[in-house]
Amino acid sequence: MRATGLADGAIAGAVGSVALNMVSYLDMVVRARPASSTPEKTAGRLAGVAHVDLGPEDRAANRRSGLGPLLGYGIGVAAGLGYALLARGRRMPLPLAAGVLGGGVMTMSDGSMTLLGVTDPRSWRRSDWLADIVPHLAYGVAAAATWNRLRPPASGRGG
Repeated sequence: MRATGLADGAIAGAVGSVALNMVSYLDMVVRARPASSTPEKTAGRLAGVAHVDLGPEDRAANRRSGLGPLLGYGIGVAAGLGYALLARGRRMPLPLAAGVLGGGVMTMSDGSMTLLGVTDPRSWRRSDWLADIVPHLAYGVAAAATWNRLRPPASGRGG
């Protein structure tokens, strides 16, 4: 895998992350729902597991507030890099790529939060699942479209 392919994967993952956040914020506006506390809780649990002191509680709360979204972007970019390795520089049909990317990032984020005891998807209601699936689908579509846009068509490659 060439460095440009990995860079393209990272770019696709970052674009997907922006799309995921935009859809999440739009959901907050439309349904007048509060922001999720799971990113901050996840950051706090990870800091605890890693034995990282985030400082006095007032500062620790602010750090968790910043670390939560950064962890989300990290997972999104990492998923884009993983996809670049999986795709080996090739384009894939948009629906397949969107499913792989969106499903992969949803599994990584929800799986890590479940392992850390932040959430339990078995207790989620239908609206909880929709609020999770739709932004991850937006991630997948945006990341896949970006990846495919950055990749040259198969017929355009020389020998």
